[in-house]
Amino acid sequence: MNDDFLILNIREYLRQGESGENLLRQVFSTFSCEKNTDVERFLLNQSIDFTKKSQSVTYIVLTPEEGQIVGYFTITIKPISVSGENFSNTVKRKIARVSEQDAENGNYSLAAYLIAQLGKNFCNGANEKITGEQLLGLAIEKIKELQYMAGGMVVFLEAENDEKLLRFYEVENGFKRFDTKEIKSSTEDSHTLVQLLKVL
Repeated sequence: MNDDFLILNIREYLRQGESGENLLRQVFSTFSCEKNTDVERFLLNQSIDFTKKSQSVTYIVLTPEEGQIVGYFTITIKPISVSGENFSNTVKRKIARVSEQDAENGNYSLAAYLIAQLGKNFCNGANEKITGEQLLGLAIEKIKELQYMAGGMVVFLEAENDEKLLRFYEVENGFKRFDTKEIKSSTEDSHTLVQLLKVL
């Protein structure tokens, strides 16, 4: 429970049928993230369908008084393969508990919680009401609730290869790099995302 913000699973709107979905789209219409158009595009165009199909679930973060959307995050579960080289023996032992190790290359294969989207709302100064650290903390808090009910202990995310962003995840929030991922798109040049994980 967080007194500073209201965290709502968008399923709460969608279960009310068309009227709930229309209300949700009204809330989304006040969201803007020019710094990362992918974050904005996902919320406006994909989050509802992905949630309906149980591919992921999106949570919106609102101020309790005005009900202003200040940010959102999306969670799902995905398989990952992790090399143990970059991790301490303690972390490797923890990962080994929830994974299978490949005898040939020593990599660990496991299902992990993915923070698939994380974005602040830059419309009408809403971004000033929540820090990136608070938003990430709310996503991890929600994953810990899932962990309590279903187990698992690894959370990961994929970030742009940006020095300031990587410092935020690694130095300030304890994530560790484990791989990179090439993103190819028909509309833009391919680019690399850095994959980072944290053991909860």
